[in-house]
Amino acid sequence: GLRGDNMAKKEDVTKFAAKIYDEANRLSKLVEDIMQLSKLDNGITDKEKEKIELDVLVNNVVDSLNSCLIEKNIFLDTDLNKVEMYAINDIIYSVIYNLVDNAIKYNKLGGSIKISTCQEKDKAILVVSDTGIGIPKDSIDRIFERFYRVDKSHSRNIGGTGLGLSIVKHSALIHNAKIDVTSELNKGTTIKITFPLI
Repeated sequence: GLRGDNMAKKEDVTKFAAKIYDEANRLSKLVEDIMQLSKLDNGITDKEKEKIELDVLVNNVVDSLNSCLIEKNIFLDTDLNKVEMYAINDIIYSVIYNLVDNAIKYNKLGGSIKISTCQEKDKAILVVSDTGIGIPKDSIDRIFERFYRVDKSHSRNIGGTGLGLSIVKHSALIHNAKIDVTSELNKGTTIKITFPLI
């Protein structure tokens, strides 16, 4: 058996338990993201488009990420115009969630995020801007690849599965939406998604 002096100290046990808990959460999130991506790859046939309100979904996402905003002392500015569109509710929620989650994770402490929704003719537009670490020009085309990381050391510290933007890309494809990314290193990133209303 183990001799007494080989046993973990009480304070270490707490640290180990916290680490195991974090890792388990990370794995569980990874499995969820992989399952979601595989469904998206197969064109999700089990869900129908329905009338959704883009602005309301943004508010729901913001509510669920509120504690993360407070933790990083991030100022959130929203300009949400009422937008009704036909889409798959869960998937659009997931798109907004991943974009806002990234805007928080890759932001500076005390940084800011702006989210806007509007309708132009037959299009619904969602824009998420942050004052974060930005993306180098040669990486912009690659950020939607699975597991691609712009800043590997930063990504390790903040968690995340490396699949968020792949989910966004596939979700956009399913809705025939267009994604535009503009970014400046150390200044921030803006991601604009243009959805057809129907």
